[in-house]
Amino acid sequence: MAPGSLRRAWVIAASTITTTRPVAASGVSTGAMSVAGWPTVPDHVSQWGLRLKICQNFDQWANVRPVHFLPGVQSPLRKADDTELDWVVVRENSEGEYAGLGGRNLSGRGPGGEVAVQSALFTEVGCERIMRFAFDLARTRAHKKVSSVTKSNAQQYGMVLWDDVFQRVAADYPDVETESVLVDAMSAKFVLRPEDLSVVVASNLNADILSDLGSALAGSLGLAASANLNPERRFPSMFEPVHGSAPDIAGQGLANPIGAVGSAALMLDHFGLPDQAARLHKAIEATTAAGILTRDVGGTATTEDVTKALIDTLNA
Repeated sequence: MAPGSLRRAWVIAASTITTTRPVAASGVSTGAMSVAGWPTVPDHVSQWGLRLKICQNFDQWANVRPVHFLPGVQSPLRKADDTELDWVVVRENSEGEYAGLGGRNLSGRGPGGEVAVQSALFTEVGCERIMRFAFDLARTRAHKKVSSVTKSNAQQYGMVLWDDVFQRVAADYPDVETESVLVDAMSAKFVLRPEDLSVVVASNLNADILSDLGSALAGSLGLAASANLNPERRFPSMFEPVHGSAPDIAGQGLANPIGAVGSAALMLDHFGLPDQAARLHKAIEATTAAGILTRDVGGTATTEDVTKALIDTLNA
């Protein structure tokens, strides 16, 4: 495929969105969507031409990213050896820093004269719906707590609105513990006091970064699953591993399939099939506990080895 064709191939057609949109109860399961590493396709082209186009057109405003510590996988956190750690990052997925507002201008002034503006968009409706989603999720967990994350000391408009909405919404959930934490302090808390976390709700950018940190603390981004949800089920939802496509190891059998399989489990949950989702989760835990691990988590197994072990466990 020619370089120009590759670039165009990663821009999803408007007709595809229009055709798929009515299938409201469905889910889209995808592999990693980044084409980072291809010299002809910059990251922002693949993101805005494919992933963000799907999320925004299907109003997949809730991005759920569990942080799950698996048996047999060594975490860089010493605390993980003797402390039960398990939390969920809930990411606002439709606006915020990824709203796409801004532009590049004044390049006609010559070298050094160009300026770029990138604006974040926060709406009261967008803030409230993701927060209520997070609180409702917290009510289903043993530790009923929601941690809100902003940088409102420096971003005094959008993130102060976020803080104000969080306080208002929290009043409707008196049974759920709450805290508001600045994103830099929360980064430290992920490392130093992760046992205090249950549901972490944050803006598009902050949750994107924090969830990657959480997955790394659990052992590897290769383990990380995610769900991009349209909770009202007016449009399809999308399920994908968090990691990128890693073209540097493509075709070598080195990729960790657990993130993709975990995403499939989230899709089964979305379809109202919790027993089947639980079977997938148990198969993942049995496989890692048996030491069948890809190299990103300290093992020597290939992608095919891990996949076979998962299937064998499911068929046992």
